[in-house]
Amino acid sequence: MLRFEGDRPFPGSPEVVFARLSDPQFLVPCVPDVETVKSLDAQGADLVLKPGFAFVRGLLEVSMRKHDPEPPRSVRFEMSSKGIGSSATVVATLTLQSQGLNATTVHWVAEVKSLGGLLKLVPAGLIRGAAEKVINDAWDRISVAWAATATDAPVSPSVALGGEAAENASA
Repeated sequence: MLRFEGDRPFPGSPEVVFARLSDPQFLVPCVPDVETVKSLDAQGADLVLKPGFAFVRGLLEVSMRKHDPEPPRSVRFEMSSKGIGSSATVVATLTLQSQGLNATTVHWVAEVKSLGGLLKLVPAGLIRGAAEKVINDAWDRISVAWAATATDAPVSPSVALGGEAAENASA
């Protein structure tokens, strides 16, 4: 189906980067458009999203699960979403590579494995554009949360991100 990939640099050893980027409790506040966090633990989360796209109306129930962690090298997440008349499954894989002392590059791949219901009728270009926006927004939020938690200041990722969705994610 659709595949997206890229590289992101992070300060810290692969062990430090893996610990944060494989932790749903760190990641969930970074997910765009979260309305409610229904459950959250070390293996994943169940969320309700209100996406801001014209071709997806209403709320989406999303299940995010961690699979195949290989500390500090790689981890995979599967996200399944269901809404009124639509469904999707996305698999994201993060692979970490040390870049010397206190630096790590994360190579990420996100693949849309399935689209169901009305999403099948949406043009691929529109899906691609929406997915790229969500991916970029998530990485931007991860960067903000990373910077906030890397300092000595007592700032949680949800506070650093601000807004109602971040507050709901930390509840």
